[in-house]
Amino acid sequence: MGVRASYDQVRESHVVLFPEGVLVLNDTAAAVVDLCDGRTNVAGIAERLAADFDGVELQDVTDLVDRLVARRVVDLDG
Repeated sequence: MGVRASYDQVRESHVVLFPEGVLVLNDTAAAVVDLCDGRTNVAGIAERLAADFDGVELQDVTDLVDRLVARRVVDLDG
Protein backbone atom coordinates (compact mmCIF):
# COMPACT_ATOMS: atom_id res chain seq x y z
CA MET A 1 0.00 0.00 0.00
CA GLY A 2 2.99 2.34 0.52
CA VAL A 3 1.66 4.05 3.66
CA ARG A 4 3.83 5.00 6.62
CA ALA A 5 2.98 6.71 9.90
CA SER A 6 5.60 8.94 11.48
CA TYR A 7 6.17 12.11 13.45
CA ASP A 8 7.01 15.18 11.37
CA GLN A 9 9.43 17.41 13.29
CA VAL A 10 8.78 20.38 11.00
CA ARG A 11 5.00 20.25 11.45
CA GLU A 12 5.34 19.04 15.05
CA SER A 13 2.54 16.60 14.26
CA HIS A 14 1.89 12.95 13.64
CA VAL A 15 1.48 12.29 9.93
CA VAL A 16 0.69 9.48 7.55
CA LEU A 17 2.71 9.51 4.35
CA PHE A 18 1.10 7.88 1.34
CA PRO A 19 1.59 8.07 -2.44
CA GLU A 20 -1.06 10.78 -2.87
CA GLY A 21 0.36 13.03 -0.16
CA VAL A 22 0.55 13.65 3.56
CA LEU A 23 -2.24 13.38 6.10
CA VAL A 24 -1.63 15.38 9.29
CA LEU A 25 -3.15 13.60 12.29
CA ASN A 26 -4.36 14.98 15.58
CA ASP A 27 -3.37 13.04 18.70
CA THR A 28 -6.55 10.95 18.71
CA ALA A 29 -6.20 9.95 15.06
CA ALA A 30 -2.53 9.11 15.63
CA ALA A 31 -3.49 6.83 18.53
CA VAL A 32 -6.05 5.06 16.31
CA VAL A 33 -3.53 4.60 13.49
CA ASP A 34 -0.99 3.22 15.97
CA LEU A 35 -3.54 0.60 17.02
CA CYS A 36 -4.34 -0.48 13.45
CA ASP A 37 -2.21 -3.61 13.56
CA GLY A 38 -4.17 -5.89 11.23
CA ARG A 39 -5.38 -8.03 14.12
CA THR A 40 -7.44 -5.68 16.28
CA ASN A 41 -10.95 -4.82 15.09
CA VAL A 42 -12.47 -1.36 15.46
CA ALA A 43 -14.28 -2.29 18.69
CA GLY A 44 -10.99 -3.53 20.13
CA ILE A 45 -9.27 -0.30 19.13
CA ALA A 46 -12.02 1.70 20.85
CA GLU A 47 -11.68 -0.45 24.00
CA ARG A 48 -7.93 0.07 24.12
CA LEU A 49 -8.33 3.83 23.64
CA ALA A 50 -11.02 3.98 26.33
CA ALA A 51 -8.55 2.46 28.78
CA ASP A 52 -6.26 5.47 28.28
CA PHE A 53 -8.63 8.34 27.39
CA ASP A 54 -11.95 9.61 28.71
CA GLY A 55 -14.95 9.94 26.44
CA VAL A 56 -13.97 7.45 23.74
CA GLU A 57 -17.05 6.39 21.79
CA LEU A 58 -17.13 3.38 19.48
CA GLN A 59 -19.03 5.35 16.82
CA ASP A 60 -16.37 8.09 16.81
CA VAL A 61 -13.61 5.53 16.31
CA THR A 62 -15.67 3.77 13.61
CA ASP A 63 -16.22 7.06 11.79
CA LEU A 64 -12.51 7.89 11.92
CA VAL A 65 -11.47 4.46 10.67
CA ASP A 66 -14.05 4.72 7.86
CA ARG A 67 -12.50 8.05 6.81
CA LEU A 68 -9.01 6.53 6.91
CA VAL A 69 -10.19 3.59 4.79
CA ALA A 70 -11.78 5.99 2.29
CA ARG A 71 -8.45 7.82 2.00
CA ARG A 72 -6.71 4.43 1.61
CA VAL A 73 -4.60 5.05 4.70
CA VAL A 74 -5.71 1.81 6.38
CA ASP A 75 -7.11 -1.38 4.93
CA LEU A 76 -9.69 -3.43 6.81
CA ASP A 77 -9.46 -6.39 4.45
CA GLY A 78 -5.94 -7.32 5.51
